[in-house]
Amino acid sequence: MTDLYRGSGFDFSNALRNNHLEGKGVRLPKATSTGTTIVGCLFKDGIVLGADTRATEGPIVADKNCEKIHYISESIRCCGAGTAADTEFTTALISSNMEMHALSTGRKPRVVTAMTMLKQMLFRYQGHIGAALVLGGVDATGPQLFTVHPHGSTDKLPYVTMGSGSLAAMAVFESTWRKDLEVGYRAVP
Repeated sequence: MTDLYRGSGFDFSNALRNNHLEGKGVRLPKATSTGTTIVGCLFKDGIVLGADTRATEGPIVADKNCEKIHYISESIRCCGAGTAADTEFTTALISSNMEMHALSTGRKPRVVTAMTMLKQMLFRYQGHIGAALVLGGVDATGPQLFTVHPHGSTDKLPYVTMGSGSLAAMAVFESTWRKDLEVGYRAVP
């Protein structure tokens, strides 16, 4: 059985147990998946953001084609998990503020500026805005990736996940991500 444990990532050792139990007539519970998974990772020349497209209301799928990657500026995007209205409004407001900032300064906006605006707004509301965000983009300082939690705390990391599926997504990143990834790299054959 020890050959089933391969280090970090998913562990399928319970599959043998489950198959054995099903063979004996035991009814196994069905796994249900609800919520959002949003991710981001840096690679050698840029950044990749990803999100599922399903919006749920508890166990009910409310929308199969929900856009969860929001426009902030020409080279900055933000993925949102949590309350759909909160993520949509928050990112639209920050996008507008970023445009005003760019017009007043005459410079292209930086990712850290958007992150600062987001964290200050969310901190002001002390977590009552249900928006968990993955912010990423490329600016004059290079590719940048941040998480912004609903209460306003932030992290800057080379790969991030948020939402209810974040643990499974993080397991994939921890087992396959490496520094200076290049376009065309295949982590899983």
